[in-house]
This record gives sequence, C-alpha cells and structure tokens, in this order.
Amino acid sequence: MAEHWLLIDIGAGTMDLLCMCPGERLHVKAVVASPVRRLACCIEATEGDLLLWGGEMGGGPVTQAIRQRAETSRVVVTLSAAATLSHDLEKVRRWGLEIVDNAAAEALAEKGRFACFKLADIDPLRIKALVHALGLECDFSLIAVCAQDHGVAPPGVSHLDFRHRLFAQRLDSNPYAHGLLYWQDAIAPEMNRLQTIAMDCAEMSAGDVFVMDSGMAAIAGAGLDPSLDRCQTFMVLDVATSHTVAAVIDNGELAGFFEYHTRDITVAEMDRLIRQLADGALSHEQILKQGGHGAWIRKAPGFDKIQRIVVTGPQRHLLASSTLDLVWGAPGGDNMMTGTIGLAESVRRAKGLPALVLP
Repeated sequence: MAEHWLLIDIGAGTMDLLCMCPGERLHVKAVVASPVRRLACCIEATEGDLLLWGGEMGGGPVTQAIRQRAETSRVVVTLSAAATLSHDLEKVRRWGLEIVDNAAAEALAEKGRFACFKLADIDPLRIKALVHALGLECDFSLIAVCAQDHGVAPPGVSHLDFRHRLFAQRLDSNPYAHGLLYWQDAIAPEMNRLQTIAMDCAEMSAGDVFVMDSGMAAIAGAGLDPSLDRCQTFMVLDVATSHTVAAVIDNGELAGFFEYHTRDITVAEMDRLIRQLADGALSHEQILKQGGHGAWIRKAPGFDKIQRIVVTGPQRHLLASSTLDLVWGAPGGDNMMTGTIGLAESVRRAKGLPALVLP
C-alpha cells in the first residue's frame, strides 16, 4: 500500500498543510489561518468568564487575548494549559488567572457559566475538515508537524539559552537540519509543545507521528530549492511571521545558523549578519545581546565561497532592498510550503526512502 503523508507547518501567521505520496509528483495543499490567530479570534468573540484546558500551544495572540480577558472577567486554566502563557506559574497567577487541576476544571465546565476553550495547536476535527475540503480522506499513514518549541528550561536558565543547548547537543554530533526530527516516542522530554502536538496527532490514527522545530524544517526545505541543484556551498534564509532563520550549508552539512525575531529585522543588519555567519564571525552570545534567539557555528566556509543565497518565508519581502544577490526560493514549487517540504525531506531521510519527487 502506498504511503500517504500529511505534513503540517504551524506558524504564527498561517498553518500550511501538504498532502502527498512520497513517490508521486501530485501534491495537494492548503494555507489557512494559524491556530493561535484562529483561537484568539474565537476567544475575543466571547464575553464573560473563561475556562481553558488542553496543553501547551503557541502563545502570541492567544496569550494576549487571555490576559486581556483576565482584566475584566474570571479566567480559569488547567495546569497543563497554563504552560501556553508561561512556564512560570506564579507569573500566570500574577496576571489574574486561577490555575486548577483537570477534575476541578471539569466540575466548573458542567456549571455552564464559562466559555470553554481547549488550548492546542492541533485540532483533529479542524484538520479532518480541511483535508475533506481538499477532496481527500483523512487516512494518512504518517503525520509530521513542525512548530517552534522553546523547551521547558530549568529555573534560572534562559529559555533561549536552553533551546540553543538542546539544538547544539544534537547538531554537534549530527550536523544536519533533518537531525532535529523526532519520532513520536523519542521526543526530548523538555520539548513540551512538541509533545502536546504529537499526542493530539495520535487522535487522527496515523501510523507514525513525527515532530520537528519549524526553523530546522524550513532549512531542510529551502535546501531543496531547484536553484541550488549545482551548488555545494550556499545559504538559505526563511523569513517567517515571527522568526527568521539563516543557515549555511556546506557539502550537505549544516555549517552554522542564527535565529532572529522578524519584527527586529532591518535590511542593513541582516546583510551584515549574513556575511558574518558565512565568515564564522558570529557568536551565540552576540545574537542574544542583540535580542535574537541565538547562533550555532560548526565551521565557516567564508562568504566569498557562498554560491547562492535562497530566501523563503511569508515575510521575505522585508529583504527586498538587500544589497546582496538574493534568490526568491520555491521548494516544491511553492514558497509557502518550505516547512512542509522540509518535514517531508526529513522524514524521507529518517525512513531511508528514495529522493522525493517534487513538482
């Protein structure tokens, strides 16, 4: 029986879905509102007290909507769902939220006086409805999802430093973006958001479930852009709604990368950072000091050795005035599918399958 895959890239602005069979050229896809934007709108459309349950999902608009409601109404959240707002439970309480266990939440829900919402990146009913709207059955042999997970850092440790440490531990011994793919039973215990995503995907009865960091999926996907076919040393940039990742690939290996907040990007600064990354003149501490997420450099081929710079992502227009020679990428024929293509490539490598057939 042919493999039938569902790949999902969960971003701050959109959720991108790709349905494919790895040996076939036909892909069916969709770009829809992200879970955080959709749920924030649903919360804002209600009035009065809130009851929140579920697990950790992306924050941003959801966190903002919940905190605003807590200023005027009673907001109750389960322990597992509170992680969406912060891993510091005292901070959540200072924002005016009550934290309860699941049993207490169920009892409150039965009273019917709360607007109830599950906090989750993956809503199986929504996913199935989207797949059916594309004319397909939701009978996938494999589901893979990417999202950004900062990890649950120990007390007193920066979540950015902690996330960087988790990445570095894997990349130091296996310098490939696809090495950050996790099978459902092998997810790092600190990656709470990815754990929650995997559990919710299991409700859709897929054979295998894989999860991955969205930045690493974008690197893996951008590296398949057709303009890179004859390149050995190149750079890829993914300018997403919330975060931007830049990486150097040298002879197939990840030589280094940095991650920045897209809202803080200036073209002049990005041009400078891109050169410094290729030259090995960046440090993790430098990027953190500038307000970014961090950097990892294994080797530096030098900017003069870079054959091409491919840019993907929904906000790549921000680099339109760059002084560098940039190529607008479209792996699999679609810029918005960069993350899902990266997921597919990472799964392919994990399963030892032949090269993907792309449009």
